[in-house]
Amino acid sequence: MLNRKLFNKFSLMGAAASLALMAACASTEPAETPEAALDTPEAAEPAILPYMDASLSPEERATDLVSRMTLEEKAAQMYDKAAGIPRLGIHEYNWWNEALHGVARAGHATVFPQAIGLAATWDEDLMLDVATTISDEGRAKHHYYASEDVYAMYGGLTFWSPNINIFRDPRWGRGQETYGEDPFLTGRMAVNFVNGIQGDDDKYLKAVATVKHYAVHSGPEPSRHRDDYHASDADLWETYLPAFKMAFDETEVGSVMCAYNAVWGAPACGSERLMVDLLRGELGFDGYVVSDCGAIGDFYYDEAKKEAGEAPYVAHDYVDTRAEAAALSVKMGTDLNCGDGFGNKMDALPDAVAQGLIDEATIDQAVIRLYTALFKLGMYDDPAMVPWANLPLDIVANDEHLALSEKTARQSLVLLKNDGILPLAPETKVAVIGPNADNWWTLVANYYGRPTQPVTALEGVTAKVGAENVTYAVGSTIAGDNYSNYKPVPASVLFHEDETGELVPGVKAAYYVEKDLSGDPAVEKVEDKIDFYWDRTPSTGGLNDEFGATWEGVIVPETDGVYRFQPSRWSTVEINGQEVGERDDIAMTAGEPYSVKMTLKFDSGWPRDQLDKYAYLNWTDVSRDMKAEAMAAVEDADVILFFGGIDANLEGEEMGVELDGFLGGDRTNIKLPESQESLLKDLYATGKPVVMVNFSGSAMGLNWESENLPAIVQAFYPGEKAGNAIADLLWGDYSPSGRLPVTFYKSVEDLPDFGDYSMQNRTYKYYEGEPLYPFGYGLSYTSFGYDGLSVPESHDASQPLPVSVTVTNTGDMAGCEVVQAYIQHKKRANASVPKVELIAFDVVELDPGETRTVTFNLSPDRLGYYDTDGNFVTPTGGEAVISLGGGQPGYTAETAGASATVRFSAAD
Repeated sequence: MLNRKLFNKFSLMGAAASLALMAACASTEPAETPEAALDTPEAAEPAILPYMDASLSPEERATDLVSRMTLEEKAAQMYDKAAGIPRLGIHEYNWWNEALHGVARAGHATVFPQAIGLAATWDEDLMLDVATTISDEGRAKHHYYASEDVYAMYGGLTFWSPNINIFRDPRWGRGQETYGEDPFLTGRMAVNFVNGIQGDDDKYLKAVATVKHYAVHSGPEPSRHRDDYHASDADLWETYLPAFKMAFDETEVGSVMCAYNAVWGAPACGSERLMVDLLRGELGFDGYVVSDCGAIGDFYYDEAKKEAGEAPYVAHDYVDTRAEAAALSVKMGTDLNCGDGFGNKMDALPDAVAQGLIDEATIDQAVIRLYTALFKLGMYDDPAMVPWANLPLDIVANDEHLALSEKTARQSLVLLKNDGILPLAPETKVAVIGPNADNWWTLVANYYGRPTQPVTALEGVTAKVGAENVTYAVGSTIAGDNYSNYKPVPASVLFHEDETGELVPGVKAAYYVEKDLSGDPAVEKVEDKIDFYWDRTPSTGGLNDEFGATWEGVIVPETDGVYRFQPSRWSTVEINGQEVGERDDIAMTAGEPYSVKMTLKFDSGWPRDQLDKYAYLNWTDVSRDMKAEAMAAVEDADVILFFGGIDANLEGEEMGVELDGFLGGDRTNIKLPESQESLLKDLYATGKPVVMVNFSGSAMGLNWESENLPAIVQAFYPGEKAGNAIADLLWGDYSPSGRLPVTFYKSVEDLPDFGDYSMQNRTYKYYEGEPLYPFGYGLSYTSFGYDGLSVPESHDASQPLPVSVTVTNTGDMAGCEVVQAYIQHKKRANASVPKVELIAFDVVELDPGETRTVTFNLSPDRLGYYDTDGNFVTPTGGEAVISLGGGQPGYTAETAGASATVRFSAAD
């Protein structure tokens, strides 16, 4: 265990001065304690040990440090909770952090639109700004935690983001985490995200970005631990690898995460072809590789756990033992195992060496890669040398960052349909209806930080036009029996008995040092309600201490109802002495007292709560006639605003969800849930215009809605300030500019089997049917004209191709246009050659009447294609159509641009 007092001395010393401590610790023989070294006069002026010499390269320093470790110490560095080595002055480090669309799971942070919404901006410069802001907040948080010797999960500088898998099928629940279905758009977004996370300093990394999940991975979620996917060579290079290749070629991305599933018969993290031949070989990646969490355990069946009915046993059955799993993964180039306790397979490496399954030199190389990254981060250097080391905590979610979140939300919203009803007139009276109108978790999706100032759609609309012009009703469940309108039990119904037996406001709270509630409470007080977020533990003031708490009192409901309670994680609730679950419905009578007790046993060792401490007691009345309330709310409205769709409680990562349309995190259809569609049709039958704002991280088959409603906005999961952005769009404060990063299909019945990794009939590049809304699509409040297209008639495709077009804002409103360039080869050499392919894009902002020339210098790799063996083909002798416009060629007039044919020169 790391000596905390000792390491604090390290962290307060400069890099050179700290070496006085380590001179006596230079060998692997612990002949003298570090504490004794501090008091040894002879150690006051040591030579600088190479691994603490900031003038050496990070790899030289890492090589020297690793040479001083024992085999057991090396193995202990190779999982996410890396152990400290006090005799070498090495502190513990938790490699696991997340930053998908903001620093996640570590308390307050600025929450940007979910990744799929970031992609909908199509704005590379904006993505760079967003990622730079995220890494600023990550740096500030890290140094805040480290200043108090806290190296907990979600407190480090190694971020397991971005997710650059290809969203090949709309059923995939984690598709929301990606940048969509196109490899080129994904790659461009990834390059800018990585650069923003890692910074631009010549010596130090600001943070480490991790591109994941390498490489053929995109669902299904429930079977990801045992599936074996087979991609053709052409699909591999045309679809699954380009975004990774772009990140490796154009950034210094520090890390890669390998996936759970097997590919071509071998687990991804143990695949020689994926990890050795491609990743380290052909793609040239030289950073470290981390497994997805538990993926090394998926290499084999654990028979004892299988017999006991415990996970993990549904796995690949590729090797027989933990030692074989650890050895294979490291030999194939996996340097870090995400997995704790039994999930940590790297502790079997010493045994693997003893069995001759792996040599120690291979382990050395893995640990050298890991510490090369830590030295690049300046982890053991004088803070004065490291840019960003003094970023203050108060930059987190400051006004500038929140403004950027709102700006990004604006640019992510996609106007799918508008029959002229939008923008709304200032005096319009609106009814706000729908299960996604007034809950902030719909805005933040998954992998999120805790928003400081979330603005729901209802709040944004109300702020825009005033409460006197707004009525509201939730209207329906979000899906099946899943309610979205939980709210904290209000202070107005919470009481406790005073010394005289009278009911007085508030509940009695007791906060304990121990999570098992042993001993006397450290703090006792009366709280007005149970709805808390703590930066520091309420009983000790620590950043990541365990603690326990109870809240006791009486609920006196204001209305008769059947109430369903929703306590926060690690909590239990008792009503009238009986524990109730999240699906238990409790009939309550207005004015009657019901005893309530909530108990929290907070476990700081649970990774997702370690730095994110909260407690709440929410409820909802499930007996209400929500549809009747909605119909009453629209009576005096001029326009109905319906905020529907789904949320990240229904689609996401390997979830325990099973209801109509949803299974295990994935979707089984892409329809709007029946409860919402029924409500929508009743609202439509009133004759009042209905504007729909749809929230989802994936494509929705909004067929009836598109045919009947006058306007539809796709919001994805638009971040914490989305309510303002949505209201501003609806009332025309700006022209929408978001464009779809995925195809909106009409039905999954038009698609191949979810588990089929062939790209035929998938995504806009190969789809044979007619989409509801195509990839790249989105409307504006203004209009744009294209002319003066310049494309050479003949061109040598081994050279860059210059093309340009003039774009004019022909409308009455300033707006941004996403200029998109596509190529269509007139004769497809094989089925893997895309029917149409995005080859360039740019965002231009134009005032009314303003004209600008947009030029693309298309590199040869954008002009060719891959043959069936995965070899790149530079076209010779054929022809292709180059199209520049506001969307894919051949769709609506609103997105039409200009096209010209280029003839590629024949080979000499």
